[in-house]
Amino acid sequence: MDRTPTTRRTPLLPLAALLGLLLGAPSLPLAAQAPPEEAPRGLLIENGQVQVQEIYSDTTRWIRQQLWVETEFDTDGDGRADRMHVTVVRPRQTETDGLRVPVIYETSPYYAGTASVRDILWNVRHELGEPPPPRAVIPEVGYREGRTRISNSHVGTWVPRGFAVVHSESPGTGFSQGCPTMGGANESLGPKAVIDWLNGRARGFTTPDGNEEVTADWATGRVGMIGTSFNGTLPLAAATTGVEGLEAIIPIAPNTSYWHYYRSHGLIRSPGGYLGEDIDSLYDFVNSGNPERRAYCNRTVREPMVEQMDRITGNWNDYWAERDYALQAGGIRAAVLMAHAWNDWNVMPEHSVRVIEALRDTDVPLQMYFHQGGHGGAPPFEMVNRWFTRYVAGVENGVENDPRAWITREGDPRDQPTPYEDWPLPGAAPVTLHPGPGGRSAGPLHLTGPGSGAIEGLIDNVEFPGSELAQAEDSPHRLLYRTDELREPVHISGTPEVTIRMTASKAAANLSVWLVALPWIDPEPRQPNFNIITRGWADPQNHRSLTESDPIVPGEYREVTFTLQPTDQVIPAGQRITLVVFSSDRQYTLWPEPGTELSLELDGTSLTIPVVGGEAAVRRALGGTDRETP
Repeated sequence: MDRTPTTRRTPLLPLAALLGLLLGAPSLPLAAQAPPEEAPRGLLIENGQVQVQEIYSDTTRWIRQQLWVETEFDTDGDGRADRMHVTVVRPRQTETDGLRVPVIYETSPYYAGTASVRDILWNVRHELGEPPPPRAVIPEVGYREGRTRISNSHVGTWVPRGFAVVHSESPGTGFSQGCPTMGGANESLGPKAVIDWLNGRARGFTTPDGNEEVTADWATGRVGMIGTSFNGTLPLAAATTGVEGLEAIIPIAPNTSYWHYYRSHGLIRSPGGYLGEDIDSLYDFVNSGNPERRAYCNRTVREPMVEQMDRITGNWNDYWAERDYALQAGGIRAAVLMAHAWNDWNVMPEHSVRVIEALRDTDVPLQMYFHQGGHGGAPPFEMVNRWFTRYVAGVENGVENDPRAWITREGDPRDQPTPYEDWPLPGAAPVTLHPGPGGRSAGPLHLTGPGSGAIEGLIDNVEFPGSELAQAEDSPHRLLYRTDELREPVHISGTPEVTIRMTASKAAANLSVWLVALPWIDPEPRQPNFNIITRGWADPQNHRSLTESDPIVPGEYREVTFTLQPTDQVIPAGQRITLVVFSSDRQYTLWPEPGTELSLELDGTSLTIPVVGGEAAVRRALGGTDRETP
């Protein structure tokens, strides 16, 4: 996760909007077919969006408050219910004119400062299945006394529109009491308590340990939450409690499962950019709360965390299950606008897709926004505004009738997404491709089924990064299979899957797969990872179960089936869709000593990709044939 926490064209007529959607045109207006608007008191609504008003824009007249909200838990062991540190910025009229306003709310563990990243990482250079070298440094985050503000994010956007903006610090960070738990129940119940306070169901106090109460009689009780990365995880966490008053959330690149963040199909895998990070590292990174309670938190939270996270096998267990918000999605009542990037290799796109799949067939209002960049990236502001205007301000602007999916196409500005009926795109169907002999240089990848009887091998060597292996004309450290040159674009929409029949010379081995477009070209600024379609990693020891490891018996083949990261990309004509299989991934996996040999049985190996138009579209792109030569 990130270590810190537009406009569209003039609306068309409804008929033109409908035709645009059917034809896949990128210019469908967000405000199409919006019904007449009735503005709540104090708000100005135009084109389905709440507008800035001069009466709220004088920053010197804004009311700023600092308070502590009492929760229903005591995680720091002091015998008292933990209190969350909260700040409020609201229009003066809430004090002078009796105006009641809706709330935009963001919460985070980052506001009070963090540790140095270099001090929280594990040494990844060790053999698989062996205890890792102990972390040399357990950092202490400085305690910042005397702060009266938490953050100014969203304040300049929403207070001039007649909203209040609320921030809070996560349990055990900054001036919030309790212990950080990295997905524990208190990190869901902390923001729930703040929303309860905004609705008169929880008590707020002027000090962390005093009895002078403060109320939120200025609030309508309707709350919308938004944030990016960890700050996007916490709106989901709050929403899973089903708390009344949380009307809408916009999670941007949220971590929805800590196991999926630090593991991949049982393999110990780091998030992109933070090689060697694990859940205990994140705890140390944000542990900025009261120094007097840290020893207790370390003993009751951190020590069990290190025991249960299992950095030897990487297997799924109850500890990880408790930290999976997709499994708790049944509690969500708030309208959900998910936002993610297809090339986010930090919080990978599966995080949002898992929640989307959990909500797809429910009554929860759901919309999604995807772009082609990297980590972060909010939806266009007009989309955000319409979402909060509809569900937080309560204005019937018709947003629920907008297309469900919005995807920024390759090369387009991020604030000009193309609308689609849904994602994966309707009409996408699985297409299975099979490798043929020659993978040390470039074997074929074709529609023709298995039958070569070939077995091909590679030698693990983490000193060679994946990008170098993908571009090498010949290498003993990877196997590469590619289609013929595409004569037409191929639109991949959904979650690819691979099946690899393999064995290894040792009981444990990393297994890494990249799906790339070749030839490798210099990326464009708007699509920095153009060459990489998607990636995936798996532990072959988990070929039967994610909860138990089955050591590899050298010479005994096993079938390993796993998903790659979801994507939606158009592979242009002139490129070749290419499967690259190797062992240790220098950017993401542990680094065992080079030399482990992997053997692939090609007849039991395949790649399945979801393609708009299915197999017929792939055949057309390959010139109407399925040639078996690279």
